[in-house]
Amino acid sequence: MANENIQNQTETKNINTALAQNLGAYASIVPEAERESAERKEKLAQIDYKMVTFSLAGKDYAIDIMKIKEIAKAGRFTYVPNTLPFVLGVYNLRGDIIPIVDLRLFFNIEVPERKEDSLENMLICSIGEQTFGIVVDVIDKVVGIQKATIQPPHPLFGDINIKYIQGVVEVNNRLYILLDIERIFGSKTEAQAIEEENVRVNMAHNAKVAVKSSAEKEFVNSENQNTSVSVAETKVEKHSSDELKFITESLAQMRKFTASAVNEPWLKARFDEWQKERSKDKIQLSSTEDADAFLKSFYSPCSGTWWTKEYADSIFKILPDNTAKQITVWNPGCGKGMETYSLACILKKRYPEAKIRIYAHDIDLLNVSNAPLISVPAEVANGWYAPYLTNKANSDFTFTTDIKNSIMFEYHDCANTNSLPVCDIIFARDLISFLPLASQKVLETDFDEKLKGNGVIILGQNETLEGEGKWLAHKGGTVTFFTK
Repeated sequence: MANENIQNQTETKNINTALAQNLGAYASIVPEAERESAERKEKLAQIDYKMVTFSLAGKDYAIDIMKIKEIAKAGRFTYVPNTLPFVLGVYNLRGDIIPIVDLRLFFNIEVPERKEDSLENMLICSIGEQTFGIVVDVIDKVVGIQKATIQPPHPLFGDINIKYIQGVVEVNNRLYILLDIERIFGSKTEAQAIEEENVRVNMAHNAKVAVKSSAEKEFVNSENQNTSVSVAETKVEKHSSDELKFITESLAQMRKFTASAVNEPWLKARFDEWQKERSKDKIQLSSTEDADAFLKSFYSPCSGTWWTKEYADSIFKILPDNTAKQITVWNPGCGKGMETYSLACILKKRYPEAKIRIYAHDIDLLNVSNAPLISVPAEVANGWYAPYLTNKANSDFTFTTDIKNSIMFEYHDCANTNSLPVCDIIFARDLISFLPLASQKVLETDFDEKLKGNGVIILGQNETLEGEGKWLAHKGGTVTFFTK
């Protein structure tokens, strides 16, 4: 009996030991599982940026998911004449006609020959009010990351211009090139950093002016009464010069407006007006709204919109006689195309027997892609444009084939050299002033090389070439034009 009790006690001890060991192991497993779950939750909580990933020629790329409207497959695109090589055509997306851009062709990546019935992988993107499709090789998945892990691009990314890359990020041992879709399609808005930088510079300027004013005051007080008037006048002139200089710096930062000989007469006159309009403490430009208000009177009539009959007639009157069989025109900075189409109609009216060829250039890819699809509002169509318009199937108005075929919309930076033929007319309103000084010089040299001896240049109403010594200014009504 005693032996039996000893055996039972031994078995109980062994069971308790085994249970303790198992419970200990379980106790160590539970915290580990909880720790892993907490880590997963923490990692998920840290995801503040999602991107759609895809491939081009075997390399991994990505776009901010907030720019992607949907993913689609399609293969039958409607060809549009006189468009850029990487614009495959247009596509009917549930009633919306959108342009289709082959991102591979845009980046000069080799594309296999397309079969007529093949379907393309498309990302339908939205930027502002614009919707368009971009064709890629393979669409992969949605990847979540921390925005802080995005690294700046390296110049060695040779396939793509570095200015189109927002950054690079590594996820699960794969390196993704994050594309800046707004910059690619020319719709980048003013960054908040510019506003902050302007405020910083403004504060520094005000401090500098305050110190200078104090020093000048002491200097004036130390002079005798006979010289105080001349010193005060010098102070006012110097202060005014400093104010104008700071305004030009602010315009360059906020609106890329570069002060130069091209706009100097207008800039000085506008500054005098500005001083009368504003109180002394509000002369400087502290926001983009101020910059826009300062530049409001700079822009030419009908800039960026449809022309009035009065303005169209004023352009018609200054166009010179020309019996050439073809009239070649260069329109850098064509924008959305309204100006280019307006010019094409006037040229057709002025030179009815000639073949018109307009090279319309812009760095906004969306603008040049959508320009061939432009519709004309009914209120505009009933005016002087009427002879050059036709009705579309949906009752909208569009330009006749003759007018459309006269225009070649192209994605091109006018600051770079191009292979244009010599031109009869160069139409570049409100463009030069928004280029850096070096680019202005390049463009003016291009004007000299590309314009025929009997050709004319039409700039913005507040821009001039008179200071260059190569050009003669002529006044035709309200429009100024230049010849060699």
